[in-house]
Amino acid sequence: MNYSLNDIPERSAKPRNFGMTMVMDKGLSLREAENMISASEAYIDFLKLGFGTSYVSPNLAEKIKLYKEAGFKTYFGGTLFEAFVIRNQFEDYIKLLEKYEMEYVEVSDGSIEMAHDDKCEYIRTLSKYVTVISEVGSKDAEKIIAPYLWIEQMTAEIEAGSYKVIAEARESGTVGIFRGSGEVRSGLVDEILTKVPKDTILWEAPQKAQQVWFIKLLGANVNLGNIAPNEVIPLETLRIGLRGDTFDLFLNRNK
Repeated sequence: MNYSLNDIPERSAKPRNFGMTMVMDKGLSLREAENMISASEAYIDFLKLGFGTSYVSPNLAEKIKLYKEAGFKTYFGGTLFEAFVIRNQFEDYIKLLEKYEMEYVEVSDGSIEMAHDDKCEYIRTLSKYVTVISEVGSKDAEKIIAPYLWIEQMTAEIEAGSYKVIAEARESGTVGIFRGSGEVRSGLVDEILTKVPKDTILWEAPQKAQQVWFIKLLGANVNLGNIAPNEVIPLETLRIGLRGDTFDLFLNRNK
């Protein structure tokens, strides 16, 4: 840090297993990626090449190399996995991972119908090659999943080999664990946390109010995802109480 302040909560150190930040790249140029690394490298853990952007992004290999050299756990968005699966090209997907030497992969079923047993089998298969992060929840705002199913699916996916389970919200933060307004489905989150260890969950929370809510609930070292590249530093200040929304959260007023 650049100077000393009291009552700053301790943040987990990289490489960390909790307190992680996942950033979504929706098509950054190489220069923009370099600038993001220069500004925020210390605070980024996961780097997701969002949905199918890797199919159309120029200089893909160079950008992946940049992210890996920065120490980011880099992977293709789960929608790309689904795009290969629905076209019966799963073996081609494995070849794609090999081509770009990807060490992480996201398995999701937010856009397609897939039996959960089949999803877990994909997790088991891929975990032989790479570290799997799986996503629970639908991208369809009309599809409401009961809390017990969230818990069952998260638990089963961890048992199948997932390193982390992602709670779906999309890049908009208006589905899955959130209502269409962006409000947190707090009862759902509370129920999930009664059965699923908090450090195994990465909560997609692209909106500031959502990030604040989770920090107040679970502290500075909550795992948060779908963060925009230019919101990494602002999020870090939220985590440690140096922004108005969390200013009083960590102060010890008895000193």
